[in-house]
Amino acid sequence: MQIKADRNATVRLTFADGATALWSASDLIARDTVMTRPLADPAYFARAFIEGGALAWPNGFELSADALHRRLDTSGELIRTAA
Repeated sequence: MQIKADRNATVRLTFADGATALWSASDLIARDTVMTRPLADPAYFARAFIEGGALAWPNGFELSADALHRRLDTSGELIRTAA
């Protein structure tokens, strides 16, 4: 998975199968938990990186690529390019 995070709580994701999506973390941030609270800071959110194949932030919060892929596919937000 490859990512490009911005300061508006969104991440452009590119998965190993070539599918892409723009994922918004706004619902996740709205949960306001100890782990998600730092993501509300735009500068902190933009520090997202890939660790062990997961979308991660410096506080240890991670989202698996498989879970994100399934969620985006189910919601119809995953864009697949024709081979």
